[in-house]
Amino acid sequence: MRLGTSSPLSHDSVQEWAAKQKELGCRSLVFPLNCEADDALIDEYAKEARANDLLIAEVGIWRNAMSLDPDERQRNRDYTVAQLKLADRLGARCAVNVTGAFGPVWEGGYKANFTPEARKEIVKMIREVIDRAEVSNTYFTVEPMPWMVPTGPEDYLKLIEEVDREHFAVHMDIINMTNSAERYFEAEAFIDRCASLLGDRIRSCHIKDIHLKQEYTIQMAECAPGEGEYPLRYYVEKMNAIDKDMPVILEHLNTDEEYIKYMTYLKEILNGI
Repeated sequence: MRLGTSSPLSHDSVQEWAAKQKELGCRSLVFPLNCEADDALIDEYAKEARANDLLIAEVGIWRNAMSLDPDERQRNRDYTVAQLKLADRLGARCAVNVTGAFGPVWEGGYKANFTPEARKEIVKMIREVIDRAEVSNTYFTVEPMPWMVPTGPEDYLKLIEEVDREHFAVHMDIINMTNSAERYFEAEAFIDRCASLLGDRIRSCHIKDIHLKQEYTIQMAECAPGEGEYPLRYYVEKMNAIDKDMPVILEHLNTDEEYIKYMTYLKEILNGI
């Protein structure tokens, strides 16, 4: 596996950016620029990543391609296509978004997210994005969410079959799919199921942790690695068995200091993988 983070860390030059990533122990990363950046600067970051054996795991999108506002929806789909083209230009493992929410919050949970009509629109959107981008060096992926298609491996596999596009693949976020007592308490069995069903379709993984609160009703909170109870080493071992170069990306921290602290923890518990 190739451990990395979603943070570019504070830096004043492209060379400092790469040096800090390597010093932290990163072997993969999220590309720090988007499609609106200067072409020459994009090329400079990409060249420095290659020179330092920093695999570009993901190009992030993070906009609602299913927005209820038609103008916003079109802008977000155009941006999604442009980001996927950027990923293809970079040879990134994937470009990643969520499927989208049918409500005012871009990644929010709504009953409308799960209607048959919504699913048809999601499939149509994914096909449109891939067909417009015409990629050959990367894959479009969607991050699973607790309250948005796909919520689990079976649902993801079904979505792959429905989309029926060669360049649609899997982004793995095991914590986002831990949305029930069964998946929390039987985490190893759930990890096995994800690995078995999705296997070599997985292009990149996120890593974080989850904590079960002792409150009614069941409440689970995302947290930094080691602050929860998830079997993170088991998870990474399974992803590494699928692909020795599998990106495992630490995310959702707030400061450079936090990334340094929790990357140090991950390197300790994942030693030898």
